Amino acid sequence: MKTLAALCAVAALNASVAGAQALDLRQYRLVDLTHPLNAKTLYWPTSPTTFKLDSLSYGPTPGGWFYSSFAFSAPEHGGTHLDAPIHFGEGHLTVDRVPLERLIAPAVVIDVTAKTKADQDYRLTSDDVLAFERANGKIAPGTIVLLRTGWSSRWPDKKTYLGDDTPNDATKLHFPSYGVEAARLLIQERRVAAIGVDVASIDYGPSADFMVHRIAAAADVPGIENLTNLNQLPPTGALLFALPMKIEGGSGGPVRVVALIPKR
Repeated sequence: MKTLAALCAVAALNASVAGAQALDLRQYRLVDLTHPLNAKTLYWPTSPTTFKLDSLSYGPTPGGWFYSSFAFSAPEHGGTHLDAPIHFGEGHLTVDRVPLERLIAPAVVIDVTAKTKADQDYRLTSDDVLAFERANGKIAPGTIVLLRTGWSSRWPDKKTYLGDDTPNDATKLHFPSYGVEAARLLIQERRVAAIGVDVASIDYGPSADFMVHRIAAAADVPGIENLTNLNQLPPTGALLFALPMKIEGGSGGPVRVVALIPKR
């Protein structure tokens, strides 16, 4: 039996597109929320490798036409990427098994940029969530919640984005993200489809226990990290597509995230 969250997400998607023939993209503003993968892409400080692109072929062929081909390699968790529940939850969903209803759904954006300017380690509180709901309505089951901190403007400067650039050391990081109580409210009570943020982790920089990851994993809720352009989204009304590479058995992977916003 489908969960309420899944039914809500499917209903919202059906209402938005009403069949392939009725989807007129001219009626929507499309916003790419994804950082490109390149040599400057940021990874967790302890990652042994980063993104690499090798040229296999580039130029004219003996037949006279142009041909290019590349090989890439990268850790799962870097750049704009999805954390599958198994990332912090043994036996939970791998990236290839995350239901599409958790990856294509209505989105809300909670903006805490004013607070992060005063506190680089700010954590979203349950009071922040309730204040958002008083202004915009209760967050429905099946919604993807996006947290805007303003940190994406610092990308790809490692020191300002992560708060520290010591090689192979993740103990000195400083950046804002979700707080534990807010995560419990969103995941356990509001039953959201996924949570995302424009910083390197759904746990704030100094976290040593990664409780937000663990809460999300226990509920099979994926996380989306290192988003950008959240300033271009309204608090409510966007439809989000967050489709990761379908890595069988993977704990996550690069994801292209696109928002569709109805034109007024």
